[in-house]
Amino acid sequence: MTIFQNVPFDQLKVGMEAEVRRLCAADDLYVFAHASGNLNPMHLPREDGDKDGKPEAVAPSFWVGSLISAVLGNNLPGPGTLYKSQNLKFLGRAHAGDELIARVKLIHKGDARSAIFETSVSLADGTLLVEGEAEVIAPETHESFDIHDVPGLTVESHRHFDKLLEMTADLPATRMAVVAPEEPNSLRGAMMAAEHNLITPILLGDQDKIRSTAKELGLSLDGIELIHCTTHREAAQLAVTMVREARASAIMKGHLHTDDLLRPILSSNGGLKTGRRLSHIFVMDVPGLDHLLMVSDAAINIAPDLPTKVDIVQNAIDLAISLGIDTPKVGVLSAVETVNPKIPSTLDAAALSKMADRDQIKGGIVDGPLAMDNAVSLTAAKTKGLKGGVAGHAEILIVPNLESGNMLAKELTFIAHAEAAGVVIGARCPIVLNSRSDSDKSRLASCAVAALHAKRAREIT
Repeated sequence: MTIFQNVPFDQLKVGMEAEVRRLCAADDLYVFAHASGNLNPMHLPREDGDKDGKPEAVAPSFWVGSLISAVLGNNLPGPGTLYKSQNLKFLGRAHAGDELIARVKLIHKGDARSAIFETSVSLADGTLLVEGEAEVIAPETHESFDIHDVPGLTVESHRHFDKLLEMTADLPATRMAVVAPEEPNSLRGAMMAAEHNLITPILLGDQDKIRSTAKELGLSLDGIELIHCTTHREAAQLAVTMVREARASAIMKGHLHTDDLLRPILSSNGGLKTGRRLSHIFVMDVPGLDHLLMVSDAAINIAPDLPTKVDIVQNAIDLAISLGIDTPKVGVLSAVETVNPKIPSTLDAAALSKMADRDQIKGGIVDGPLAMDNAVSLTAAKTKGLKGGVAGHAEILIVPNLESGNMLAKELTFIAHAEAAGVVIGARCPIVLNSRSDSDKSRLASCAVAALHAKRAREIT
């Protein structure tokens, strides 16, 4: 509930001042682009408008200037105010992530409830961006308004997954052993990835069930390698053998239990272990975030100890680098952002952060403990006084245990409308774990993630 109270004309006094503070978020730039129709790439967060090799994310000057109207309409004179004129002089630029302060000061009262205000917008450090003068018609009577029913806005797009698919456009198709694609979801996902030239599927399982499923879906298996296996265990073992013999570069889970798939992968005799613990990583495209968000571990390690968490963090960093994130920012989550011996996850988080500082975890910036809000919200991080490169900017979230990770990922999917790709890292090849509820885009993105990680693995070996 937000209550606004105005200052009627007869109570206005020259010299009165008011201000509003606002964080410029990347989504503000998208909302303004849609509302105004101004699609200048200089103002779009991920576009390189001047071709200098980096996105500009310059806040449109009129969006910056519009913050003045928030002060006039909400605070001084407040509700009931109407504009007569506004002139603006633009002196500097704001960018996504900047905190802005809009101020007004009453300098003259005229006839017919006319009020003239000196207006400005500046950065939090005092740098002046906009100055000008506004004339308004002030409200006649005192009013109080309870604003409780203004719809919120969410910028819903999955442009990050689109970018992943673009990154694989020029890659050769990854040979992927698909284990037991014996029902519609699993077979359709593999064939759809093949149609996009993401993978060359090798179908392992009961050939009668696979052919029957293909017929049900209206899919042709012409040109697709199909190897009959009488049991799921046999199919999973064959997939492992094909990776060891370099006949496949990745594995996809079909219609079988995850334990049955992982058992031969984890075998000490002929498996795919590398000396590092396997961990599952959700790669998520969350509406409202201007970057991919990764969550780990939400599917394999139930209650990881500190050594296991070290591998979980390193696996996530390695995958993020494969996806084009040069120096991934890792937030290690707990319920609070301070170390508390009564909350073991805060101790693990602090240890992981220090281990990264001392290069025991490589390739990323690790900070923790962080609560969820101050890991992903710059506003929340600033409120708590948290500094550093991770708070408010986390690209990877390391959860305390499987339960919290699974709940977080599903909340993001079913409440925040995120799309989620899922892969297992830490073996000799990436392993795609699809859920029956995954969308077509999620299935494609999972294959794209696996292909990009397999490509990097080839490059560094």
